[in-house]
Amino acid sequence: MGKGDKKSRRGKIILGSFGVRRLRKKDNKPKIKPLKVTAEKEVKEKKPLKEKKEVKEVKVVAEVTETKAVKEKTPVKAPVKAPAKAPKAVKEEKAVKEAKPKKEKKG
Repeated sequence: MGKGDKKSRRGKIILGSFGVRRLRKKDNKPKIKPLKVTAEKEVKEKKPLKEKKEVKEVKVVAEVTETKAVKEKTPVKAPVKAPAKAPKAVKEEKAVKEAKPKKEKKG
């Protein structure tokens, strides 16, 4: 690898490029920053306030409204429940089947 190789350090020196193989040097010199001249703010003259117009007084008329009579609610009757039904009679158990006699095998 040599001068023509773009990926090697020597090739980057010849081409004058920078990258992973050849990093740039950082400047350690602090740069002088010019001071910004702050312009002094001029005090603005305040405009005089506008004169307020007088508000006419409004007469408040209290109107009496008639109240409607409240209807009395009738008490709600509870629904009548039917008497509880008697429990059903227990069915009689079926008779147990008798076992059949086993057949003898021939043989």
